[in-house]
Amino acid sequence: MKSKLILSSIFILPFVFLRAQDTFSICAVDTVTGETGSAGASCIDASQIAGGVSIISDVHPGVGVIHTQSYWDPGNQQYAQQLMNSGHSPQQIIDSLQVHDVQNNPAIRQYGIVDLYNGSARTAAFTGSGCFNYKSHITGPNYAIQGNILLGQQILDSMEARFLAEPGDLACKLMAALQGAKVPGADTRCMTSGNSSLSSFIYVYQPNATPVVNLLVPQGPAGFEPIDSLQTLFNAVHGCAVGIAEKDKPLKLSVYPNPAGRYVLINLLHANPEDALVQVFDPQGKMIREERITKTGRVRIERNALPGGIYLVRVQGKNGETVSANFVFAD
Repeated sequence: MKSKLILSSIFILPFVFLRAQDTFSICAVDTVTGETGSAGASCIDASQIAGGVSIISDVHPGVGVIHTQSYWDPGNQQYAQQLMNSGHSPQQIIDSLQVHDVQNNPAIRQYGIVDLYNGSARTAAFTGSGCFNYKSHITGPNYAIQGNILLGQQILDSMEARFLAEPGDLACKLMAALQGAKVPGADTRCMTSGNSSLSSFIYVYQPNATPVVNLLVPQGPAGFEPIDSLQTLFNAVHGCAVGIAEKDKPLKLSVYPNPAGRYVLINLLHANPEDALVQVFDPQGKMIREERITKTGRVRIERNALPGGIYLVRVQGKNGETVSANFVFAD
């Protein structure tokens, strides 16, 4: 269970107070299956602390999930864990964390908490005024999404839209949410390296503590994309609806410039691009364009009156294979 791993980390690193900002994450529960899940990414990796971004996650199978981020402190995480084990609601846990912050400085913390209670879900989140911008959170019926030092609100909005649009199980929904944040500089500390983050994870457990997925990308070589690396691991152990989850395909796609201003060019890097179908979805998941790629293998999307945010491009080849990418129209 994740809670045991968290406790061991506390004893190993009793005096480490990590400035765990630069992070986006989602925690959620499934009231039908009783599954609990957690996923996130950050510009913190295993070179800075063991496990990278995964330290923010505390999954209680059959009960709920706690995310503690922004100036991560093991004392606050352990205290929140004790409160959940004692039956406190997500909002009660957050209220108590603010009163009993181990450094008496709750304004620099960020939390997302969800649980299962009498067959229903309860959610709560908190973003302190002292967290670095851009910072915010979103709560829904069974999920909490939070982030700080982000490119903007569009990161969280895109995560929510992809989570809600994914028809698969909880694991598929959480993986889709992370893909929604996969744009260069989603965590702005990674803007110069051209990737969204440096480490990523996804944990989903059945009520009996059997793992559905338990995957971590703690770090990687320069320029790698940890969400794509996580997706590859995910695809090897868990299946989702065809056309939604990413798979290893021969198709390759490039989107430039990204972030974009007046326009974006979509290039299908394939020997025979014709017959491929291009679909573009807005930040709310609504399809706004669909067309066949010409022999040039290129489609140009003009900004015109389109709002700022994260857009999804999905290309389907003539044999049914798909590839997708995100791009940003800056505000």
